[in-house]
Amino acid sequence: MLKKLSLGMLIIICLANCNDKKGKTGEADKKDTPSAFAYNEDFVSKENSLRLDINSTESKVSEFKANQQWDSIAAAGERMEQLIDVIIKDIKDKPAPDVKEGQDFKDAGLRYFQFMKDMYTVYKDYGHEPTEDGRAKQLEKLKNLASQKPAEIEHIQAAQKKLADANGFKVGG
Repeated sequence: MLKKLSLGMLIIICLANCNDKKGKTGEADKKDTPSAFAYNEDFVSKENSLRLDINSTESKVSEFKANQQWDSIAAAGERMEQLIDVIIKDIKDKPAPDVKEGQDFKDAGLRYFQFMKDMYTVYKDYGHEPTEDGRAKQLEKLKNLASQKPAEIEHIQAAQKKLADANGFKVGG
């Protein structure tokens, strides 16, 4: 059954569970660090910036898998890892806003993007596997990661809600 499971479909299903997060303007922080609202919006922007790449990658990976183009799957996974690494580095390099729940939201954001990267690492590893048995094991890893996606989404959304509640703005649609 796992052999019939499309890599692309797993990610698409996971992403379909992800809710868009929008907020309403909160009061601006008077310090040089971003306000809680601006920090939240920056996170949402980073997440949204990946959507086209994710959709394109998933479509290509489905084709590559059907054509047994394992190296192409590995390259697609590596490309997504690199895109997500840029976001992770940006989050790490900037301080959390000096607001209530700011550091916790930053930590949750890092965890969320690392989780996304981990999924694409499995794509890369899947493509590099020389045997069908090895690829089956990577698909099992991907299936296990995909099953964790709802909990990861819940975690980042809870941190986002705490940030919003503590700093007087709304999130959600």
